[in-house]
This record gives sequence, C-alpha cells and structure tokens, in this order.
Amino acid sequence: MENNFDTICAQITPQAYGAVAIVRISGDKSFNIAKQIFTKDIKPKMINYGHIIDNNGKILDEVILLPFLSPHSYTGEDVIEIQTHSNPIIVNNIIDLIIQKGARLALRGEFTKRAFLNHRLDLSQAEAVLDIIESKSLKAASCALNNLGGYLKQNVLKIKNNLVEIYSKLIASIDFPDDVAEIDKNYIVSKCSDNIQLINNILNNSKSHDFIRDGLNACLIGRPNVGKSSLFNALLNYTRAIVTPIEGTTRDIIKETLNLDGFIINFLDTAGIRDKNKADVVEKIGIENSLSAIDNSQIVLFLFENNKDEIEPKLIEMAKDKKIIYIKTKSDLNPAVIDGAINISSTMGTGIDELKNKITEIIKTDFFVQTDYLTNKRQQNCLIKSKEALNNVINTAKFDYDADLCAMDLKSAILALDEITGEVLTDNILDNIFDNFCIGK
Repeated sequence: MENNFDTICAQITPQAYGAVAIVRISGDKSFNIAKQIFTKDIKPKMINYGHIIDNNGKILDEVILLPFLSPHSYTGEDVIEIQTHSNPIIVNNIIDLIIQKGARLALRGEFTKRAFLNHRLDLSQAEAVLDIIESKSLKAASCALNNLGGYLKQNVLKIKNNLVEIYSKLIASIDFPDDVAEIDKNYIVSKCSDNIQLINNILNNSKSHDFIRDGLNACLIGRPNVGKSSLFNALLNYTRAIVTPIEGTTRDIIKETLNLDGFIINFLDTAGIRDKNKADVVEKIGIENSLSAIDNSQIVLFLFENNKDEIEPKLIEMAKDKKIIYIKTKSDLNPAVIDGAINISSTMGTGIDELKNKITEIIKTDFFVQTDYLTNKRQQNCLIKSKEALNNVINTAKFDYDADLCAMDLKSAILALDEITGEVLTDNILDNIFDNFCIGK
C-alpha cells in the first residue's frame, strides 16, 4: 500500500541564535522546490555548497544542501536538508520561500509519522525517537536507542510468532477436520502459559522502565522550619527555594530534578505540616499539597530536629508503602545522633553525600532492574490485553474446550501485540502518539 503525501517542511533544529540550523523538506516536490531556490545544480549523494535565493534573485544565505533520494531517507521520501546559519530571521525567510514554492509547514511529529507510514520504522521505534529526545539520563537514552534499533520489536515479534504458530494449527484443525487432527488442549494450555510468562518478563520490569524514563519522586516532609528548603537547596547545590525563619514560607510544591549516579530523582520541597488551625487559607492548601506529595512519591524523606516523635504517626502511616528515610536536621546546632536517621547540616554541608548514597542504594535495591529496552504505558497496556486474551484461551481449553472460542481469543492476543508495532492501529491512537512530538521531528 503506497502513501501519497504532500510535501512538508520545517526547521528540525532548535529555534535559537547559533552556528547552524537545519531545514528539512520531505515529499515528491522536494527536489523541484530546492532547484528553484538553490543557486547550483543539485547532485544526489553529494554535499552541495551554494546559496539560497529569493524570488528576486537576492541571496538569503550561504548554505550546505544535502539531498536524500527515496527510500534512503529518514521519512522514506525524497528529502532535502538545508544547513543554514541559525538566525531565526534567516531560517523563517527560507521556510516562507519553500512554502511559496509548494510545500506546507510540517505538523508535530510528521516527519517521524511518515517514516512509520512508509515502513522505515515500526511504531515502537517511532516512539523511541521521542524517548531519545526527552531522555533525562544516559541510561534512558541508551534504552531508547536500543528500542530504535528494534530491541522491543524483537521481543514482541518472538511472542507473536509463537502465538501465530498455535493459531495456525488451531485454525487448520477447525477448517480441515478430516485432514488435521484436533489440537490437544494440553498443548494449547502449555504454549499459552509459556507465552504469558514471556509477557510477564516484560511487564515485571515495567516499573523500572517508568522510573528510568521519568525518574522517581522523593518528597521532603516535616514541620515548618525543620530545614526542608535548606536541605532542598543543599541537594541541588544552589538556592532554589526561599529560606526564612518565618513559618509557612513554602506554600506550594517546588520540584527540581537531580541526576544521582545516572538515576533521575525528582525532589519535591513541600509546605511544612502543622495544625491547620494555626495556618492561613493559602498555607492550608500548601499542607494539603504536601500530603498529596506523599501519595505521589516513591521515597519519603521525613525531617525532624530532635527526635522522630516530631513526625506525626498519621504521616508515617500514609507512607507505609513507600521507602522512608529519616533525617535529623541542623546537626551543627544539635549533634546528638538518632538511631536509624541521617544527621545533616545543610548549612555546613555535612551528611548530604550520605543521603545521596542512601537514595542511590534504595534505587538499586528496590526499584532498578537491569534492562536493555523500555516500554511505555501504551505498550504495557497492549501487553496486558494480550495476556488477558491468553488467559481466556487457557480457561476455555481447561474447563469447556471449544476450538473456535480459543481461536478467537488467540487472534485477540495477536492483535494486541500488533498494536505495539503498529501493524494494527486506529487513527486516534496514531494522532495521540505523534501529537507529543515537536514540530520538526
């Protein structure tokens, strides 16, 4: 099936003043448009040096032009990439000129969407492009790059091929009962169970995948003026939160990201929690947000000055399913050691490295699973749908064996896997995926 698209263009580098910007043209008219605005003959498979000229022959810029013939391009179409000086005025003039000659401005993610529709990438690889762009750590970028190379695709296809084999045998026994013996239900149960385990192997790592991609949340919780904002600033190594002796200075959640040993941690500085009767309307909202931060975090840092009794039991109960770190603050003023707590002086900088090491230790022990690829929520939901369909097959085979029903559920399991790679997809899903991209990608 061929896709006939119009010709599109966009700047594919960040819009800013700098050395070089790249404008991409993709579609059947790419070479014709380029010939109209470039001062020299365009030689395919060559680096072309020349100038971009407007309709009056005025030079807009000195450029390098790179031609890519279909299908050997990012989109699978004829593509022209113009390397120009990164001045927004120059770049916008060149794009306006290209549009005058018959192109239109690309939509969000449209270059990558065309790469998918033209079979240059499957959908899991197309999604990996966005993951690479948005990676917050080297580990996330590495896993996303593996996805782009087909790691997730290979694992999904392995399961799909197994299911297709079972499905084919089952259909053959249904359509040709005189020639093909009925498939033994124990065979169906065994094979489906094996593939459920393969799906579980991927899903069991999904929390680690989410964490590698988005990071973990670690909230700082304690009474007003216990030293939360001071510790927050000390962790970041710069002044991000306002620190004053006045209770209730922090009214809202302040979030900043830190890379600890290659892991992404989203630290949340919160409003001090105290009796709401002593707080004004705004501070009360801040306290409610602090309580919500506990729910939305994987790690809770409980801060106190003298002893753990300062922490309200209901807060510890709220965090019972989280990883908790107790922190005794202001150790320069009160050096007493409390068992099970890290002594910290944000002013002196003591205990900060110990806290960072403790957080890293928790991550490696409780959250991180070594993985070579990532799955996102959409892909995880597809795997869950496939697994549910396979469980239906097993239940039917075990308790009320009906080959037709087993075949229907097997087909559903296969189609759910096809959604991951994009072999089966709706326009709404496709639009939702590529709407997350930026223009130019």
